[in-house]
Amino acid sequence: MTSEQPEVVSARLAEVEHAVLARTPEHHVDPSLDAIRALMDLMGEPQRAFPVVHITGTNGKTSTSRMIERLLRELGLRTGRFTSPHLTDIRERIAFDGEPISPERFVAAWDDVAPYLEIIDARAREAGEPLINYFQVLTAMAFSAFADAPVDVAVVEVGLGGTWDSTNVADGQVAVITPIGIDHERLLGSTVEQIATEKAGIIKPGAVAVLGTQKREAAEVLLHRAGEVGADVVVEGQQIGLLSREVAVGGQLVSVRGIGGDYEDLFLPLHGEHQAHNLVTAIAAVEAFVGGGTDRLDPEVVRVAVADMTSPGRMEVVRRSPTVVVDAAHNPAGAQVLAAAVDEAFSFRRLVGVVAVLSDKDPEGILAALEPVLDEVVVTRTSSSRAMNPDDLGEVAVEVFGEDRVHVVGRLPDALARAVDLAEQDGDLGVGVLATGSVTMAADVRTLLGVR
Repeated sequence: MTSEQPEVVSARLAEVEHAVLARTPEHHVDPSLDAIRALMDLMGEPQRAFPVVHITGTNGKTSTSRMIERLLRELGLRTGRFTSPHLTDIRERIAFDGEPISPERFVAAWDDVAPYLEIIDARAREAGEPLINYFQVLTAMAFSAFADAPVDVAVVEVGLGGTWDSTNVADGQVAVITPIGIDHERLLGSTVEQIATEKAGIIKPGAVAVLGTQKREAAEVLLHRAGEVGADVVVEGQQIGLLSREVAVGGQLVSVRGIGGDYEDLFLPLHGEHQAHNLVTAIAAVEAFVGGGTDRLDPEVVRVAVADMTSPGRMEVVRRSPTVVVDAAHNPAGAQVLAAAVDEAFSFRRLVGVVAVLSDKDPEGILAALEPVLDEVVVTRTSSSRAMNPDDLGEVAVEVFGEDRVHVVGRLPDALARAVDLAEQDGDLGVGVLATGSVTMAADVRTLLGVR
């Protein structure tokens, strides 16, 4: 298959996407690595062909993954990056040197995995066990593609948790844990300690664990795991940290203490204090990976990489006049961080929210976190089959905002238009719309407004 055959490539790509999407949904989790390990064994363990930086946490995983990858790339390394979920195209999840995998490579990765997948599926049917799901298949495809390239390093974000996540068949030389909070309670547990225990599973013997700012309960679990397996530990607020930060046009100016030294006056073109803290852990992770944390990175290399960092769907301005901001915040902790970042980065005279939440999330917690920064809210639904019914979400919103500030609109395009009208009702200067509540919300609004 070559680039001279675009029709063939397009047809095959559609076939492969259909085959992958037809698998059991990724949020249907089997708490076992047996099937994915068996698949990897049949394929010759491609995940062992390259070193890995492994990332988990509750919020900030994708942004931190992208930061780490950008730094490694600026150091001259050929990178693979596996993140989830995607915004508009499934191929975004598997990236080479910062760019989504090509259609040809995506199809080739499926062709590498498919024969072995049939064997594992047959075994599962015979044993009456669950078939490998959508996310596990994509994990196998990513590892196969990275080994085939080959890459110098893969930056791998967990899909859910850590211990039982399919990415955990790889052993990260560096394990990064962003702040841990309450999310995915049905699958990970209802306390910070339980969730931290699941996420601690990515810390492997001999690795370096880089811990972002953690609640005490989470930190204790993570440090205990590191001690058990003999991993070195780097903790934000101790060896590493944020030295200074000030808001700047288009982002922020930050100074960071890494493991090997300080990096001053870095322009980070992302909004919010949380992104500055993500950068702290990203720099430390790269220091740990390339030199065990003993040496300072070239400050100019860091400066160039940081100035080029992006995080689509995270505090992203997707339209002007009025300003429309999308953010993938999907739990109360993420919504709290978003509200603080909006308040700091923008000086809106009037801000209207467009919010849709998945049915297994905490709508009251999300809406309560957003209420202080929103003048009114339009609740709706996204394209996700898991989206909460707008009428039900509206009832929750009324409890938080009061009836006069809540509008229920069933279709997202209409909801976005309604929010724009509400924002501009007293003029269009200094007004904005914030679309949030789920990754799907960020993706759908980006698509509606033609953002690629």
